[in-house]
Amino acid sequence: MTESSLSHLDETGAARMVDVSDREATLRTAIARCEVAMQTTTLDAIQGGNVPKGDVLGTARLAGILAAKQTATLIPLCHSIPLSLVEVRILLDENIPGYQIEAEVRAEAKTGVEMEALTAVTVAALTLYDMAKALEKTITISAVRLVSKTGGRSGDLWVR
Repeated sequence: MTESSLSHLDETGAARMVDVSDREATLRTAIARCEVAMQTTTLDAIQGGNVPKGDVLGTARLAGILAAKQTATLIPLCHSIPLSLVEVRILLDENIPGYQIEAEVRAEAKTGVEMEALTAVTVAALTLYDMAKALEKTITISAVRLVSKTGGRSGDLWVR
């Protein structure tokens, strides 16, 4: 790939925001996922509502939603996108042991919402860690990834 064909670089090689003004707005969706692993005693405390800071899962879910809405503020070359849906699901996974965090983001836009979905799961995971760190400092966040995206010029993608 040559420097001039990289969409986030101008003719001098400087970073720039991609011009999407000539694109059609289409329905864009993205789903991202990550894993949060912890000791079973920490997991039991979260599941039982016995964490000093309060509602771990509810706070993490809300933080993920808010983070998706702030993606363009956090990541310099992202476009501000009016999101029509941000849903964050935190699913118990005793095999980890811990949680699978999944975010689904949707918008009618000229550019995709992958970064918003990835930001949502990451911040939700960080919030879960922050809420539970008084119980355990060895919680790990891993496997942050895009699971699927639809819409746009590059087409649809499903990775499982």
